[in-house]
Amino acid sequence: MNRAGSGNSLLASAVLTLSLLLACGARAADWPQWQGPDRDSVSKERGLLQQWPKEGPPLAWKVKGLGGGDSAPSIARGKIYGMSNRGDAEVIWCFSEEDGKELWSIRLRKAFAQQMSQGKEGPGCTPTVDGDRLYVIGLGGDIACLQAADGKTLWQRSFTRDFGGEIPTWSYRESPLVDGDQVVCTPGGPEATIVALNKMTGETVWKCQVPDLTPAPPAGNAPDRGRPGGARGRPGGRPGGRGGRSGAAYASAIAIDFNEQRQYVQLTATSLVGVAASDGRLLWQYDKPANGSHINCTTPLFHNNMVFASSAYGAGGGLVELRIPPGGGVVPREIYFTKKLQNHHGGVVLYDGRLYGAHGGNEGGNIVCLDFKTGNVLWDERDERRAKKGSILLADNRLYYRVEDGTMLLIEPSATEYVERGRFEQPDRSRAPAWSHPVIANGKLYMRDQDVLLCYDVKAK
Repeated sequence: MNRAGSGNSLLASAVLTLSLLLACGARAADWPQWQGPDRDSVSKERGLLQQWPKEGPPLAWKVKGLGGGDSAPSIARGKIYGMSNRGDAEVIWCFSEEDGKELWSIRLRKAFAQQMSQGKEGPGCTPTVDGDRLYVIGLGGDIACLQAADGKTLWQRSFTRDFGGEIPTWSYRESPLVDGDQVVCTPGGPEATIVALNKMTGETVWKCQVPDLTPAPPAGNAPDRGRPGGARGRPGGRPGGRGGRSGAAYASAIAIDFNEQRQYVQLTATSLVGVAASDGRLLWQYDKPANGSHINCTTPLFHNNMVFASSAYGAGGGLVELRIPPGGGVVPREIYFTKKLQNHHGGVVLYDGRLYGAHGGNEGGNIVCLDFKTGNVLWDERDERRAKKGSILLADNRLYYRVEDGTMLLIEPSATEYVERGRFEQPDRSRAPAWSHPVIANGKLYMRDQDVLLCYDVKAK
């Protein structure tokens, strides 16, 4: 571990948390963006129910009429934001946190007609709240900045027209990252895989090209598959060797600090990458967690100078430690790669040195628990099947786990076994898979199921 590592990581994490909360103008218990204040699916709330009654926690309110989509809500300053398809329009909406009353809705563009059946009901982006502004990305690649108070559009750009982006097979489903004065997003274009925009004006700050560096199988036992940035891609096809496929996948980026340098870490169609926040320079690249189908959905996880990323479709999860070689730069040294945690799109959570998340793709799967440092499986639910494939978050020493069939589970984290502390079935269940991630904010649990938004009171009395 280099000297800038463990000593500074806790301070950097605290500074990042504080800066995000200040920028968002959010309360500590708000959920102002994708995967919460730190983009790690961890809530800082305390005083929540540690066990649910047999029928589940009480329903505070529910609303119908959202429209179609898997967009999980964001919550800030007493308001709830999300996206949907309503009729022939792709819309952004705002509800009251108190009672679910709709405060406003605005049309972003004509509803994008996705050809693939999975997820075609509507957008998957969770809006990002930053002070008095709101940032969204539509299925067709329209990124927009709106006034949070009334939805007035302040600026709007297009991934395809402005950056040559190619729409991924299942459309754009990224949630924008707002960091300092920049909005970071992934058009996936041949010269603009990742871009940073001025958050106030939408003007381009920098563009970063991520080459496709998928190597031939290594000879012998060569675990280190990471590379510093700047290596050359394969010849043929488009720049980067993609042969015309989009460089964007479906994950959302995170911001990290390493060796006194700010980075953006993203899982693209072909690689896990680190990009300099100042100028978009590609710092490092690690390919193994990206599957060959380019269906990479899970947000990377950063802890103690190490980055974990995972995907399904025969890939798996890899942990790399970021290091500074003698000649400078950044190199990702592989700690392990495991096929025991192939996370599809439900996310992973790190708690007390353990990784929790669903293992499995289209065939289904179940929750597993891995040792973060070694990748060893501590337990899984493959045989019992009490917690099948789903999405996850952590709040007040409990895992909130939503199974794709709609069942909501409360799980006590354990290093040795699966410990369930409650479950319930939601009302007004749609026929679509429950892909919208659960959200915790200000003592409430939010579950979105296409046209319906449910709010449960999970505060301990």
